[in-house]
Amino acid sequence: MLKVDNLSFGYNSIPVFKGISFKVEKGSLCGLFGPNGSGKTTLFKCCMSFLKYSSGSISVDGCDVRKKKIGELAKLVAYVPQEHKPPFPYLVKEVVLMGRTPHMGGIFGISEEDRNKVREAMEMLEISHLADKPYNQLSGGQRQLVLIARAMAQDTPLMLLDEPTSALDFCNQIRIWNILKKISAKGTTILACSHDPNHISWFCDDVVVMYRGGLVAKGNPRSVVSEQLLSTIFNNICSVGYMDRLMMVYPKNIQAECPVAALR
Repeated sequence: MLKVDNLSFGYNSIPVFKGISFKVEKGSLCGLFGPNGSGKTTLFKCCMSFLKYSSGSISVDGCDVRKKKIGELAKLVAYVPQEHKPPFPYLVKEVVLMGRTPHMGGIFGISEEDRNKVREAMEMLEISHLADKPYNQLSGGQRQLVLIARAMAQDTPLMLLDEPTSALDFCNQIRIWNILKKISAKGTTILACSHDPNHISWFCDDVVVMYRGGLVAKGNPRSVVSEQLLSTIFNNICSVGYMDRLMMVYPKNIQAECPVAALR
């Protein structure tokens, strides 16, 4: 569904990443993992044609994203950013309905299918009670749920989510990842960025790992997210163990200092 081939991007003369290649199979939930500053958000923006990459190619469902108009691409890919500042006090139901914009046309306006998609997305995320509340008066976690609902209502074959649970409490983090599993099981392909290696190993079918401007690993997260990989990325501060057969990444020493390079 998504194919990234030998992709390179930089801001002017400053490279962000080089030679990135991977595939995300149809109906899979793939995690995008790596430390801050490794280019994950930039990669998403290239996939959405928000940024023009210097070399390589990106295709969605066999179509080159550079050859697609914005309206056409919006029918293929839904995007959830890691943060969003609402400029106007739209109601929650109106924000979710915006996900239907690529499918609307002509003089008929909002269809019954549009309304059904909005209702289904809000019910699945259990935010129907927020429908008539102003979006800009919600908490950061609630706004994140609304943006995910908007992407679900968009009803595209591919969803890109940039840290979808970063603003959510622990209970909602687990609930959202389980919902993403259900969505992918129905055939939607998902590429989701996360900084939590446990979320990657618990929920994702595959993982792509970026580090220092390149792709350093990809494959089954239970194999890829190893102590060796984490030691390379985070300077030997993580251990990998099991609790009731559940893989668990935890710090070796909670007083250990994270290297400054990992925060850049």
